[in-house]
Amino acid sequence: MSARDDTGVVERREVVVVGGGQAGLAVGYFLKQQGRNFTILEAADQFAAVWRERWDSLKLFTPARFDSLPGRPFPGDPDSYPGRDDVVAYLTDYARELKLPVELDSRVRAVRQADGGYRVELDGRAIHAQQVVIATGPFQVPVTPAIAEQLDPDVVQLHSTQYRNPGQIPAGPVLVVGGGNTGYQIAEELVRSHDVHLSIGPRQTPLPQRLLGRDVFTYLNALGVMRVTVSSRLGSRLQYRETLIGSSPIAARRRHRIHLHARTVEISGREVRFADQTSVTPATVIWATGFRLDHSFVQAPVFDDAGRLEHQRGVTASPGLYFLGMPWQHTRGSALLGWVKDDAQFIAHRIAELADTRARAAMPEREPIPR
Repeated sequence: MSARDDTGVVERREVVVVGGGQAGLAVGYFLKQQGRNFTILEAADQFAAVWRERWDSLKLFTPARFDSLPGRPFPGDPDSYPGRDDVVAYLTDYARELKLPVELDSRVRAVRQADGGYRVELDGRAIHAQQVVIATGPFQVPVTPAIAEQLDPDVVQLHSTQYRNPGQIPAGPVLVVGGGNTGYQIAEELVRSHDVHLSIGPRQTPLPQRLLGRDVFTYLNALGVMRVTVSSRLGSRLQYRETLIGSSPIAARRRHRIHLHARTVEISGREVRFADQTSVTPATVIWATGFRLDHSFVQAPVFDDAGRLEHQRGVTASPGLYFLGMPWQHTRGSALLGWVKDDAQFIAHRIAELADTRARAAMPEREPIPR
């Protein structure tokens, strides 16, 4: 079936990139260098939509020198820590200055195998692509645990994506659930104006933001930790552990006066109980409980019986279908702003290889020249 828009004209691209965040823009840079006929489809109506949903005071825990996409350094002092609005501005300017073909407000409803390539379906139109990159990133569907439904409706509940600043939080005790970087950062901000409790599940390894006058990522990068592969012995252990950067339980308790609790195990009305037998009656609960991936729109044989994506560094068994920007796709840095370019360049190279192979296969065989 041909992909046609409302006028009946066939829309065709060599490559369609689904997702216009940092991963989609990074691979777009390399595709433009190759001279590909491609488009980047972004569901939101603005650039950097995921970053716009973060809280006002968010700061990256990587300094600017490690936050660049290919072809454009992150502006400002290389040793500074960019804020949310800095990242939004950088990604917006990146797409515009490089003239990347990003189509905003273009949500993809389905990607299906068709006519030797893929049919990418949107509202009211479809595009036929020879190859497709799914670059929808790691922050797709906010996760709130089922236990949240048991909380009294008078208690204000927010996922971390809905939190912006302390001014939106009513008076009274605040419970932040989630012991990752997001949970700690929000708790540390709120403790200046509220009585804050932090519920922590499995303990994360804390690292200082700076060590001997240098940012910790200077050491992690120099030692190769950021490029440890998921298939290595070390990578197989690290991928299930989050590292706290610049925060720690000791600092939270002693310096910030945050009340620490174990994992949240039970809720009854307004009371929240923890695995350490303590409890609290909060006025507000902020669920810093992360996200889950959603690739349900991809209709291709690339998932196992449990629905998990099967791939090798983002390359699937379905020719011409790739994934990019997922946590631990290949290394610790695969989903991070400053390191996603490594996987993006790898995927772009595979796209070029497959395109060249298909072009050679389509060339008619020449008759041997008589001697």
